Amino acid sequence: MAVTASTLLERLLQHAVRPKSPTKTLTLRPPKPPSSTILRHLSAGDIDGAIAILSSSPSPFPASVYSRFLLLCASRRALIAVRRVESHIISSCHPSTPPTFLMNRVIETYARCGCISDARQLFDEVPRRNGGTWNAIISAYARCGCPTDATELFARMHGSGILPKDVTFASVLGSCAHLLALTLARQVHGLILKFGFCVNVILSTSLVDVYGKCQINMDDAQKMFDEIPEPNPVSWNVIVRRYLDLGERMKAACMFLKMIRMGVRPLSFTYSSALVACSDISLVLMGCQIHGNLVKSGFERDYIIETSLMEMYAKSGLLEDALRIFNCCSSRDVVSWTSMVSGYASCGRISEAEMLFEEMPERNVISWNALLAGYVRSCFWEKSIEFFQQMQGESSEINLVTLGLMLNACAGLLDVDRGKQIHGFVCRHLFKQDLFFSNALLDMYTKCGCLRSAELWFREIGLARDTVTWNSLLSGYARHGRSEEAFIYFSAMLLETTPNEFTFSVMLAAAANIPMVEHGKQMHGRIIRKGLKKDEIIRAALVDMYCKCQLLLYAIRVFEEETSSDVVLWNSLILGYAYNGRGDCSIKLFEAMQMSNIRADNITFNGLLRACIAEGYVNLGRQYFDRMGDEFGVLPRVEHYERMIELLGRYGYMLELEEFIQRMPFEPTIPMWNRIYDFGSKQGYGRLEQLAFSRI
Repeated sequence: MAVTASTLLERLLQHAVRPKSPTKTLTLRPPKPPSSTILRHLSAGDIDGAIAILSSSPSPFPASVYSRFLLLCASRRALIAVRRVESHIISSCHPSTPPTFLMNRVIETYARCGCISDARQLFDEVPRRNGGTWNAIISAYARCGCPTDATELFARMHGSGILPKDVTFASVLGSCAHLLALTLARQVHGLILKFGFCVNVILSTSLVDVYGKCQINMDDAQKMFDEIPEPNPVSWNVIVRRYLDLGERMKAACMFLKMIRMGVRPLSFTYSSALVACSDISLVLMGCQIHGNLVKSGFERDYIIETSLMEMYAKSGLLEDALRIFNCCSSRDVVSWTSMVSGYASCGRISEAEMLFEEMPERNVISWNALLAGYVRSCFWEKSIEFFQQMQGESSEINLVTLGLMLNACAGLLDVDRGKQIHGFVCRHLFKQDLFFSNALLDMYTKCGCLRSAELWFREIGLARDTVTWNSLLSGYARHGRSEEAFIYFSAMLLETTPNEFTFSVMLAAAANIPMVEHGKQMHGRIIRKGLKKDEIIRAALVDMYCKCQLLLYAIRVFEEETSSDVVLWNSLILGYAYNGRGDCSIKLFEAMQMSNIRADNITFNGLLRACIAEGYVNLGRQYFDRMGDEFGVLPRVEHYERMIELLGRYGYMLELEEFIQRMPFEPTIPMWNRIYDFGSKQGYGRLEQLAFSRI
């Protein structure tokens, strides 16, 4: 065969490529990473061993290995290890770009480790972001309690045209709920519908949650819940909890029972919320039904549910049932002990609460506050002070709730000096003042008559003020006869918050002080327009206001709107009749009150004695005074003795007045002696006149 130039060139090239020696040369390739070894360490939870292998291998591992590693780091919150994994991913992939989905997993892991700064830095450095990258950082901010950053990043993501996922929407809705950003939540809801996520149960549940948190009623939340085709247990848990948080206990309990009827197995937290909703005597039968369902479902021995059951029975006043559950508890800790102490204390059974408190194996600040709150609620002011001093000696845990309760005690004792000391203590120790403490301090200043200090502190609270804050200031002005200023502040209140029933009762009392009938009628009109329920407190305030403004027909009309067994309402009209010189009507109303089996109190007899003074019924007045203690168990007070002195003296019963003074269990006050002197002088009863003169 002839050798041509082309065949020669081909041979030469073949020889150039082939080795001259028959010995085969091994090609050097990078060794495969020891994936199986590192996986064994990860399965055993050995982060240090896995890090050692990671550091010794310059080549990349499979993505599944990195994912397993990051999951372990997140569960252990091993921030240093996460940084090592991130560094290995980036360095082993050099010079190519590391996979974006792995960078997304690292961002998520940083967030789960609580290091949002590292997550944000990595997000800013990722060269090729995708929807998962945005989802990871938004979820990271939402998880780490940075709702403002989460919503701002979502706005940037939406502006860049990247389609969010359902997880992203859920994170943003959670941030809206945290910020109470109702308008933004509605906009996000619109985007959810636009992108076709409307049938997603997770997002629907998130919408129920955000609407329930952001609004003063549950209309939108309930509508959203009703649109969920098949609510899961989490959905039911959210709707029950939101009703409970808004104080709509009956609705919360009814939704729970509806859940049971639908055949959905509740979560333990849902049971707990339902039991808390039934922590009222009016709902205790429903609570017993839930207890029965718990027994059937096998949830009764759940620790959270046991505690909720105890609280439900204790707050409903069924302390024996609560104690029975407490004694059968699988584990009694400081929480269950505190629940029992709080239950007995809140029901006024202070001695039993004290015994339980002394038996507690350990105590925390909530335990101390529970008994202290019982003392305060029962108006044991001096005992509250003593207990607080004991608490200071035995526990270093004193919080703003403790100090707020002490301010309540100071208000009860009218001890403004001690209240100022507590105020100074909080300022010196740089406590972060919460609204409970701020309102308690304001209430103390107003009740003690330090209205200037109350005004200054009211301004100090600033935009954190709520309806309770305004009510404290308004009641202070009304209580101390400064009704005009109360109405000025009421006008300012309308620009900032919504008045409630208590607000209107205070303003009606302010209108009655002067009297200011036009202002009182305006308050009555506002109550009707706002559709507020006229409970006994509102009706009693209306009756009192109209009586003091000498509009008895209006007062009677309000009284007769609805039958009531509330003694305060009856007392208001009894006093009103007497105030307007209609003592006979007071006496007839008292007889009707007895026929209705409404037990009279000290204020009732104060009104009756006023009525006897107005009508000149001296003998009847003495009968009422004697019946107070003998028949009704009401201990006569200073004002009752003043009324009897007035009754006997005005109508010339000087001998009886002298005998009455001698039988009094205490020395008459200076105003009483002045009045006795006037009667003795006017009636020419020298012995009584001289006796009074010697005491003045």
